[in-house]
Amino acid sequence: MSDFLLELRSEEIPARMQAGARAELEKLFRREMDAAGVECGEITVWSTPRRLALIARGLPVATEAVSEELKGPPVGAPYQALDGFCRKAGVEKGDLETRDVKGRATYFAVKNIPGRATKDLLAEAIPAIIRDFSWPKSMRWGAASISTESLRWVRPLSGIVALLGDDVVECEVHGVTSGSVTLGHRFHHSGDITIGNADDYAMKLRAGHVIVDHEERQDLIRGGAAKVASEAGLKLVEDEGLVIENAGLTEWPVPLLGRFEEDFLEVPPETIQLTARVNQKYFVCEDEAGELANAFICTANIEAEDGGARVVDGNRKVLAARLSDARFFWDVDRKKTLAEHAKGLERITFHEKLGTVADKVNRVVKLARWLVEEGVIKGADPDMAEQAARLAKADLVTEMVGEFPELQGLMGGYYARAEGLPDAVADAIRDHYKPVGQGDEVPTAPVTVAVSLADKLDTLTSFFGIDERPTGSKDPFALRRAAIGIIQLALENLLPLDILLSATKSHMDRDFAVKELRASQDNKGRLIEQVIDELGHEAAMGLLKGWAPSLRNANPKKEIADAVFRDLERALLVAAPVRDFVLERFEVLQRGEGIPVDLVRASKSIGEHGIEANVVRLRARVKALQSFMDTEDGANLLAGYKRAANILKKEDWHGAEGEIARTGEEDPLALVDDPDMKAVIDAKMNERHAKELSYEPEPAEKALMDALAKSEPAAARALEAEDFSGAMAALASLRAPIDRFFDEVTVNADEENKRAHRLDLLAAFRAAVHKVADFSRIEG
Repeated sequence: MSDFLLELRSEEIPARMQAGARAELEKLFRREMDAAGVECGEITVWSTPRRLALIARGLPVATEAVSEELKGPPVGAPYQALDGFCRKAGVEKGDLETRDVKGRATYFAVKNIPGRATKDLLAEAIPAIIRDFSWPKSMRWGAASISTESLRWVRPLSGIVALLGDDVVECEVHGVTSGSVTLGHRFHHSGDITIGNADDYAMKLRAGHVIVDHEERQDLIRGGAAKVASEAGLKLVEDEGLVIENAGLTEWPVPLLGRFEEDFLEVPPETIQLTARVNQKYFVCEDEAGELANAFICTANIEAEDGGARVVDGNRKVLAARLSDARFFWDVDRKKTLAEHAKGLERITFHEKLGTVADKVNRVVKLARWLVEEGVIKGADPDMAEQAARLAKADLVTEMVGEFPELQGLMGGYYARAEGLPDAVADAIRDHYKPVGQGDEVPTAPVTVAVSLADKLDTLTSFFGIDERPTGSKDPFALRRAAIGIIQLALENLLPLDILLSATKSHMDRDFAVKELRASQDNKGRLIEQVIDELGHEAAMGLLKGWAPSLRNANPKKEIADAVFRDLERALLVAAPVRDFVLERFEVLQRGEGIPVDLVRASKSIGEHGIEANVVRLRARVKALQSFMDTEDGANLLAGYKRAANILKKEDWHGAEGEIARTGEEDPLALVDDPDMKAVIDAKMNERHAKELSYEPEPAEKALMDALAKSEPAAARALEAEDFSGAMAALASLRAPIDRFFDEVTVNADEENKRAHRLDLLAAFRAAVHKVADFSRIEG
């Protein structure tokens, strides 16, 4: 067994590409070894700005000889089939053997593959790895670059070290030949470094002032930065991404602390930190009070003779120039109020079909105020919610956000405070983008919640309204993130949020619509309002379509009626897809918390056709159902439910309620504007239940009837009180009676009246369960 070392040396590899390059090198090496039948032991991959290195332990000196057999077509098969088989197997027709297979002569290709020296295999693998290497960006160089066939690499490839044990693996890639010689640090070491084998590689490079292990360099930067900050009486502001980036920029990292002028601390601290981080890759520090200090930590790539004084001074001058720009932006932006800045939003297109950013702001303003006035969000001042929503996007046209887009929202909050706006308004402007993905802080201040929720609802419903929806992995408008933000806001703040209702409101001026309809159509406006609130999308659409002619003909303001109807129709058509999309995201969030998807889907189904779109109640339902299914009662009730459902399906039995729909009788919802609706529905729904039984039910049958009579009201009361655990407990009372019913009662009795009643009883049992959760969606 021998250890293999491969180093690919080049000009500076961008820090952001190094992690991907390490993974790519290991993947391609394993691919080549697997193809050659070589088993690899432990593989280590390192990177510095100037090199990628791989060490593979325990490679065999040579591969073993193997014999492969491939079965071909039978003797007498068409020529084309035989020729294709020979090409695939890589043999000539004369080399084929014939054997008897089930009484028929059949061709076989036998390939004897001799063993090969691993060194030879590696000599072929290295060029293949380099040629197939995938970089986010790559280049050609030198005279050969005029040809598209020349080598592409992230930066010009200058050297290859390839050693198997103590021996050089000889190969050549576009003029670069392998050897055992590498280079040390660009400034601290001159001359070549000869590597003996994989074991002395890291040691010899360290002697040449190169720490080849990127994780070791990260530890040195992390610990060294904290140390120099502590020695100055400061605390390092931790930034793991900056640690990794600095490790990718240095081969011999030396953290150094410097100071900048205190005057710059007048600029918002986030601006200073972002300027230092993004432009210069510097860490920042805090003082004992937790305030940003006028200190920075840079990571030098050398050990300077003067202790780094000249390095620090040079970096201080560069940072000062950057901070001067930031202070200039800060001063210039404050010369205008946010309201004045907001006028510039009219020049920015949000989307060609959705208008400008100013148009979006107007929609968000209406929705934020509605959320407060309707009591969806409690404790907020509607005027403050409207003001915050109107100014929330104003900082997009400021100089500071133009330079640092990452500060949008945050700078708006600072500018709001600078001009003396209320803290609640400033906080809402600052935080209205939150939460941005899972794990981000979720706002709880009422005004902030109103603006944040309105912004995300508008984004989601607006893009759904123009049929711009996520497909597969593509989500260019971050609609999945918006949906997750809506869910997190609702859960964190216990909002009574019906996604369907809220989505509908964001697409219409509801007050205007209802006012006009009430004025022109007597009670139909009020009824539409009620239908939207209580019955949901399908029933509302049915009413609207039925009333469309009367809306257009009876109203003297025909154009207004037409516009109202179109707005209502558009809103309702997009509401259901938005609701379903948000609930899909809810499923994803719950799955991330270890809750099975089938329990979520069972919990969001209410009754026969309803959907629980209030995610706060839905979460409570899911938790109650999960707890119930973990009990013996839950598991046994599920088994009884599935047995009942299978019998009903086999018999095509729908029960008393289902019989109305199955026989084609009028849908009760269609009678919503009929004054006699309640009496008609009651008559149809209770017709079968009202009949006297024509026989004496068996004891187990009677026990199930009595249990249903008690459990259904108990479950209904519990659901009304949103006591979902209580509803599950009511269902649990059905477990013993349904088990006994199946043990003692023959459902498909010979007598038609008995059979019908018992099937109805099972249908009633199924319906009772469905009112709590749709057990048909639970696996098991």
